This record gives sequence, structure tokens and C-alpha cells, in this order.
Amino acid sequence: MKNLLILIFLIVAIPESGFSQEKNWMLGPFLRPESGKPIISPKNESTFEDPMTGRKVYWESMATFNPSAIVKDGKIHVLYRAEEKLGEKEIGGHTSRIGMAISSDGIKFERKSDPIFFPDNDNQKEFEWPGGTEDPRIVETEDGLYVLTYTQWNRDVPRLAVAISKDLYNWEKKGPIFINWKEGKYHNIESKSGAIVTKLVDGNLVAAKINGKYWMYYGVPHIWLASSEDLINWTPVENHEGNRVPVLSPRPGYFDSWLVEAGPPPVLTKDGIVVLYNAGNSNVVGIQELGNRVYTGGQALFDSNEPWKLVDRTDDPFIQPVLPFEKSGQYPEGTTFLEGLVYFQGAWYLYYGTADSMVGVVVDRD
Repeated sequence: MKNLLILIFLIVAIPESGFSQEKNWMLGPFLRPESGKPIISPKNESTFEDPMTGRKVYWESMATFNPSAIVKDGKIHVLYRAEEKLGEKEIGGHTSRIGMAISSDGIKFERKSDPIFFPDNDNQKEFEWPGGTEDPRIVETEDGLYVLTYTQWNRDVPRLAVAISKDLYNWEKKGPIFINWKEGKYHNIESKSGAIVTKLVDGNLVAAKINGKYWMYYGVPHIWLASSEDLINWTPVENHEGNRVPVLSPRPGYFDSWLVEAGPPPVLTKDGIVVLYNAGNSNVVGIQELGNRVYTGGQALFDSNEPWKLVDRTDDPFIQPVLPFEKSGQYPEGTTFLEGLVYFQGAWYLYYGTADSMVGVVVDRD
């Protein structure tokens, strides 16, 4: 009994040890770097001339969080959401822009001084002013095109949108993904968090086709599914009654009792489609000890040929906020909000936002 108690203490007390691998189809196990510190934090000196106001803004002075990631030219490129310090910490009350950080080892990053994606005086300002561009996910096609999914926030309705680029710096915004579907049936309904299915090709993650189509898991508080032939025009999966069908939902009694939200681009493996997802807990109907409104991470397995068919899911979070920087900031309840996943030099690197304030990483080197 004494040895068992010691083992339990070590697992709980040493966050660098990571979390257990619950099922053999899961990605991981992921371990924290030895430093146990954020890899991207707010900077007070970065300035940018805002096209909306014409004034100089300190665009990443308050928060740098919710990152996507892609490998380009042998380096990891992290695209992260950033907000300016305005003298208060109201979530949703700032303008979000997307910055760029580049690393040769996945841990130490050099950052660009200006945002690389932002609300501009363009044909999307109706949907992006004044709240901005939020929570990116990114994939690459086999012919080298980069496809960005992100949330447009005009402080009225958050909308999932797509942009494309050949170099990660010059972007063509394609607009909200559902604006033309059935005369805008879902255009004015909240949508966000678009995670496009990928596969490993010669050690690099690229967008994957299943039965001739690309697939995307998206949404919150449920996760829905959409398909596309070109990664730009998307068709939501509906049932025979013409209604969207959730493919993953919250579960009373579990860590994901409050909400589920699509995470980084899922991966097509020999076992099926592995979907890493963000999970919110309600301590009333969920896990009381975990805490209320705490965001952790789960994994779900979907059928390789029927992406709507749930095969399995985890009963426990594989990652959760335990370090101080994961439990302080704009969202003090704590988050490990998953958005960026790459395969780099034989290892999986998973990037996540912490407390709506900073960026962390965990690594699977097995």
C-alpha cells in the first residue's frame, strides 16, 4: 500500500511526466518540456498600424494564445492569436490578430514583429470588424497550398471562415464557409473551430481525402461534420430531415460534461480518424474535483470510411491544466486548449493555449 501511495503521489505531483495512455489507438503519450514554461508569451513592444482605426496598436501586449502549427522549410511555424492590453480583461472585448513564430526545435521560437493575418480594410470587414480574426487551424495540401480555418468575430455572430496562401504571409480570404449553403441556412448561426482531417505523407501532415472528399470536424458545444471537394466550399452533414447531426457531444458524468470543441487537424491512422478535442467540465453534472468550466483535452476515434461514425473515445482527459501559467490569465479556471499539431523530426508536437493568455507545448517522442 505504501508503494502504491508513493506512485500515486509521483503521478500527481510531477506534471512533466505527462498523462497516461488510456487506449492503444491514441496519439501520445505527450510530455511537457523540462522547463514547464510557456513558449510564447505577451510582448509589450510589438506595434502595428491598425487598418480599422489608423492608429498604432500594441497588438500582442495582453495575450498570445490558441495556436495552430505547420511545418515549412524544415521549421515549425506557429500561428497564434494575439490581443492588445486595453486596461481590462474582458474576454471577447478585444481585437484579435494572428501572429507568427518560427522554431528549429519546436520549443524556442523567434517571432515576427507584425501580425500576418488580421482584420483589414477588405471585403471581409463586415464579419471581422471590430472583434478580429480568432483561433486558427491550418493544413497543407499535397501541392503545397496552405488552408487556414479561423473564426471571424464582428461581436455579433462568430463565423467559421477559410483563407488560403502559398507562403503563410500573403492570404486570400474566402469568407464564411456557410454563406452560400442553402441560401445561408447556417450563416447567422454561431460556427467556429474548423479542424480538417489530415494524413502523414512522407513524414508530413497533409489534408486527406476520404471517398473523394475532404472532411472537417467543427463547432461547439457539439462537434459537427462537413465535407468539401476543394477545401473552400463546405457542405455540412445533415440527416434526412435536413438538420445538422452532432458526431460528438458532451457527456454527463465525464470531463467533457459541459461542451466539446474541435481541436487541431485530426489524423487519419491505421486505426481510424483520431480527433483531439477540447472539453469543458461542469462540476454540477461532470467531475466535481476537476473544477467548473475547466478546459481539458480528450481524444475520439472515428471510422476511416465513415467519418461521422464514432468508434471510441477516452473516459479521462489526456491533458489538463496543472502548471501555474495554465491556470492564470484571462481564464483563471484553467485551459489546455488544443489547436496545433505537427509531426516534426520523428515526434508529435502539440501546441495549446493556456488560460486565454499564453502558448504551451507537449511532445510525444516515441
